[in-house]
Amino acid sequence: MKPEVNPEVRPEPLLSANGLHVRFPGRRGGPEVRAVDGVDLTVTTGEIVALVGESGCGKSTLARALLGLVPATAGRIDFAGAPLATTARGLKSFRRRVQLVLQDPSGSLNPRHTVYDAVSEGLRIHRYDGDERAAVCRALSSAGLRPPERFLLRRPHELSGGQRQRVVIAGALALEPELIVADEPVASLDASVRGEILALLLRLRAELGLAALVVTHDLGLAWNIADRVAVMYLGRIVEYGTVEEVLTAPRHPYTQALLSVLPEAKTPAVVLGGEPPDPTRVGDGCRFHERCPLLAADPTMRASRCRQQALPILTGPGAACHWV
Repeated sequence: MKPEVNPEVRPEPLLSANGLHVRFPGRRGGPEVRAVDGVDLTVTTGEIVALVGESGCGKSTLARALLGLVPATAGRIDFAGAPLATTARGLKSFRRRVQLVLQDPSGSLNPRHTVYDAVSEGLRIHRYDGDERAAVCRALSSAGLRPPERFLLRRPHELSGGQRQRVVIAGALALEPELIVADEPVASLDASVRGEILALLLRLRAELGLAALVVTHDLGLAWNIADRVAVMYLGRIVEYGTVEEVLTAPRHPYTQALLSVLPEAKTPAVVLGGEPPDPTRVGDGCRFHERCPLLAADPTMRASRCRQQALPILTGPGAACHWV
């Protein structure tokens, strides 16, 4: 079910990045990798933000940087109004409030551990001082594994793919976080199970006020679950706004191309030319210009500016929160 958003209500940012850069040394002395290249992004309390784009555009690196798992080269990350901690103790406290849900539940779960072991692991790491069994059962129940007692002693091979993903989500919920970062949370699941997991995330938002940053290449998923959408290309956010603004009236040619290949698209599919994005080769000007269908259709008018100048950020008509 589509989440309802009141555009006039803007709570304070829960997690935010400002001017964030993440760079890695090149292989064998080659050019450095500009994986994240000046990103501004916010997630507010109780909000679901979808971060979308092709493989290799920097989505997962950005998500891990926001969690403190990858060091930022430059920029600022704030959580609950304070800078992201850099000490081991501070990061441990932060990660109790922000949890990561990975793409492949089979890879996230130790095949030798029971469901109880998997869900209680975070509680033990953070030295939970309450009733551990009760906390595990609450988390399993919140993740839709009911009655939870039926699952405590099962191992991953005894569960379906959807149940394994629910166990991973329960492990995140056990610590009662304020935000989860879900990296392609349903990519490995069947279509029917995908719908169940997406419905679960919406229910957790409604019941617990849980915020989420969902990393995905699937614009259909973003439409069904997100309040806002950030479209990423070659390390940078190229379009940002509410899901209705971005997915029904896309303004950036990259967003338009992504939407054109969906089964329900009403416009002809746009086949992007040029080479896939290469984070070791980021020039001046618009980083999309080598594949841009607008430039291909009218090369003389736009060539100089697109290739040489940093383009201004444009806001949507009557929607200052929609920019490209």
